[in-house]
Amino acid sequence: MEALIKYGRDDKNVELRDIPQPPDPKPGDVVVEVRAGGVCGSDIHMWRNQQSWAITLPLVLGHEFCGTIATVGAGVERFKVGDRVAVETAAEVCGNCAYCHSGDYNQCPHRLGYGALIDGSFTQYVTARQAILHHIPDNVSFEQASLTEPICVAYNALVEKTPVVRPGDTVVIQGPGPIGMMALFAAKLRGASEIVMLGTKVDKQRLAVAADIGATQTLNIDEADPLELVRSLGDGYGADLVVDCSGVSIALKQAMVLVRPNGIITKIGWGPQPLGFNLDPLVQKAVTLQGCFSHLYSTWERALALLSSGQIDLTPIIGGVYPLGEWEEAFEQMEAGVNVKSVLVPAT
Repeated sequence: MEALIKYGRDDKNVELRDIPQPPDPKPGDVVVEVRAGGVCGSDIHMWRNQQSWAITLPLVLGHEFCGTIATVGAGVERFKVGDRVAVETAAEVCGNCAYCHSGDYNQCPHRLGYGALIDGSFTQYVTARQAILHHIPDNVSFEQASLTEPICVAYNALVEKTPVVRPGDTVVIQGPGPIGMMALFAAKLRGASEIVMLGTKVDKQRLAVAADIGATQTLNIDEADPLELVRSLGDGYGADLVVDCSGVSIALKQAMVLVRPNGIITKIGWGPQPLGFNLDPLVQKAVTLQGCFSHLYSTWERALALLSSGQIDLTPIIGGVYPLGEWEEAFEQMEAGVNVKSVLVPAT
């Protein structure tokens, strides 16, 4: 079967290769026939070899996916062949560490994530544990269900980790990429009165999408000062919450300027660059700085419910659906800022 492989550590060391189909599933596992897979910004980084996290090579890319169950292993009780499922990213966890026992398996030190430390989903068939499967509601398409994972990242950050976003609050989101858009949805659902989306000169189209889905203000930081805008909102002291979705380390310096005293900075984006600046503003303003990572079972159930209810509609986010053989165009359109999100559909 065809698979999109990262085979080396140079720029664009990615190509389609033929790999064997998965073996019959072990007890408790299933084999999923992939029907759609979202291209993540991290896939673009790995294509360009700009990732700042550990990976194995060679590696099948992709971790945002859904499909239908093709084969069921012994002991699988809640799923059957033909079921439509979305699949979490935690391909393997140890089940024995303190984090697994507490239910926080996203922090398991032995966690192997699809498309990073274990082969991912840009192929035709993927083996998955029953524990990370979720039934897709009948009224949710495969294309939208494939993007459950980035919704979960934002939901974890803005709902589960951030103590409160209240009506009347100002939320600033740095970066109008896929996670930034999902963070916008989450901030809107939590009742924020002002939602400011910041981007750069390459983000013209994505900023327009942000405005369409609920950003009250959008700003190209290459052309205007975001501090002037943020201080013109509310009482003028700054944002109650700044969400860093950019993955650029210098964004944290900007966030410390934009956030109000006693405010919160939630950092989602990854970036390999060193900081190169001091963190004194965090101390002076008594700001809470927090990271967040991945998601849990309950997060996925809520995200799928939001898709089913129509409270989140990803139609404006999906810029194109491409056959796996056209993966390079899908990647390029995202890198260029033309698509907020590209979706790949394997050949069947």
